[in-house]
Formats: sequence, structure tokens, C-alpha cells
Amino acid sequence: MKTIDHYHKWIEWSEEDHAYIGKCPDLITGIHGDDPVKLYSELYEVVKDVIQYFESDGRTLPIPSILPMKKIA
Repeated sequence: MKTIDHYHKWIEWSEEDHAYIGKCPDLITGIHGDDPVKLYSELYEVVKDVIQYFESDGRTLPIPSILPMKKIA
């Protein structure tokens, strides 16, 4: 499993902001946009960049507190 897969990422609509919000609370506060599909792609890249920054700086990544759903057998 890739490191990025340990961090839960999602898109939700914000009535308050009238925009989609991309979230990965273990690493970033969020990003926003009008197209949820495009926004998820952008969110993935931002999270990947944050992980690369931590790794290149020799810092330890936060332990994921929000875990992705697991497949039930």
C-alpha cells in the first residue's frame, strides 16, 4: 500500500461556501473548487506533495487518525 493510501481523502459540498471542499484532515485543512472530479485529482496531488515534503525534510508523517473504510468480507 502506498503511503498516500493511508490518509483518508474526500470531497463534500459546502452550502456555506457554495463550493466543493476537498479534505484530508490528517495532513491539510482543505481545498475548494467547482468540479468534484477535478478537485479530487487536485487534492490527491496536494496530499502527495505534502507527503513528499515531509519525507524530503526528514520529518515523521502524522499517524492517520481518520482511516479509510475497509472492505468487509
